[in-house]
Amino acid sequence: MAQQPPIDINSAAEAPAVATIPELVIILIILLLIATVVALISQRLRISYVTGLVLAGLPITEVFSRRVGLDPSLVLNLFLPILIFEASINTDISRLRSTFKPIALLAGPGSILSSAIIATLVRFGLGLDWIPALLIGVILANTDTISMIAVFKEVRAPSRLSTIVEGETLFNDAAALISFNLLLVIYATGSLSPVQGIREVLVVTLGGALVGGVLGYLSLPIFTRLNDPLSSLLLTVALALGTFQIGQSLGVSGAVAVVITGLVFGNLGLPRSSSASDRITLLSFWEYAGFSVNTFIFLLIGIEINPLMLWKILPSILFVILAYQLGRIVSVYLLLAGLRWFDRPIPMRWQHVLVLGNIKGSLSMALAVAVPLTLTGRDTIIEVVFGAVLFSLVIQGLALPWLVKKLKISHVSELMQETGQLQIQLIAAKAAQSELGSLLKSGVLTKAVYEELWASYQTRVAEAERQLRALSSQRRSGELGGDRSGLDAIRRRLFLAEKGAVSDALRKRIVPDDLVQPYIKNLDEKLLALEDD
Repeated sequence: MAQQPPIDINSAAEAPAVATIPELVIILIILLLIATVVALISQRLRISYVTGLVLAGLPITEVFSRRVGLDPSLVLNLFLPILIFEASINTDISRLRSTFKPIALLAGPGSILSSAIIATLVRFGLGLDWIPALLIGVILANTDTISMIAVFKEVRAPSRLSTIVEGETLFNDAAALISFNLLLVIYATGSLSPVQGIREVLVVTLGGALVGGVLGYLSLPIFTRLNDPLSSLLLTVALALGTFQIGQSLGVSGAVAVVITGLVFGNLGLPRSSSASDRITLLSFWEYAGFSVNTFIFLLIGIEINPLMLWKILPSILFVILAYQLGRIVSVYLLLAGLRWFDRPIPMRWQHVLVLGNIKGSLSMALAVAVPLTLTGRDTIIEVVFGAVLFSLVIQGLALPWLVKKLKISHVSELMQETGQLQIQLIAAKAAQSELGSLLKSGVLTKAVYEELWASYQTRVAEAERQLRALSSQRRSGELGGDRSGLDAIRRRLFLAEKGAVSDALRKRIVPDDLVQPYIKNLDEKLLALEDD
């Protein structure tokens, strides 16, 4: 098996002129002020914050590009693990499991098919050799996690669609890094047989998943013994950055390792936290970390891009944009058309969003700059990738929220709005009652104070439950129309719980297989009949 060489970012990147510490501090202050102004203007104009940052960076290219730059080593070794870990600890495994098939289809075969289409068009359209063309294909088949999640934070979308988008972009980053490294192996060795390539991908992927799973589980007992939330923060930072570095040093995918570690920690570690305030502290820290990294990445993207340089090669950039859009169109519409044979079909309106949501970002630019200096066509790769990233962030970034609203994907009925508000009230009150029980058990509250506070929350619980029952009765009587999506979301969770319990009983040989299979088949039919949530 060919040994996977590490990406030599430092030798690939053209280092900007070194600035002194005081100069860097001044630049940092200026960038923070620019980001603050961008946030205010973005809110006023109702455009994406990410798009605003990129546009704000373009006019100051010549001012800062000599002192600061989008260092690919910094992006891959610091920014990327932070962003992946922050996204994965906020991902519910049960939601991910229910949408795993479309996610796997898009992040796996979809990414490969899109890369192949882009590479073939670029190879013959721009006259590049196969290795540079394939590198462009891999780089531009990647969908930016940050941009897509940012859009769905601004525009409400069905939970299944947002889960598919978040899951695809989460695993797409890892797939892009694996494919990029595999192409560098081919470039370094001169050849790689299909068997060796498949074996390399499996080792890197499964090895990364194993490393991430082991480190994630090893961190759980340490986390549960830390009663100080600040110490817990230090553990999670070390876990996110350390997992990536350990994975890379072992020759497996550090990105896959961080994804798995974040999923394990977020779904098994956070629920074991001693108090709700500790969990909020931890999640708030990672939300701030992700926001800060996003701010600097996209502002630096704008600073890094030279519009005058891109204007000179505009025809090539437009051709590449057309190529990656075509690759996305074919991979989404073709692959998802066959999804109905083994999973719930994806509505066509959702597929339109998935196509236009093919936004590029920091990882694409970092990989472009990380291409070895000795590779013929490296300058062309960097220029066309930078142009494609600028187009996708600005044009697609502005058009995507408009498309979501135009397709009425984000439409929310009055029933759903009222039900959601009551559910929030019910969830919050019951969580507060649970926290009161913990405080009483630990001796912080006296019994009298506990009972008084518990009763006040119970009043809110009873009122919310009464109103929810009234809405349910009106829905059944037809007074509120046929809106079933909220109830179907609950039914889906119940059916999945039934399926998991029965499958577990089968694995333990508690029930016979010939009785379980018809029951599970019946559950699958009920799941397919439910409306999308």
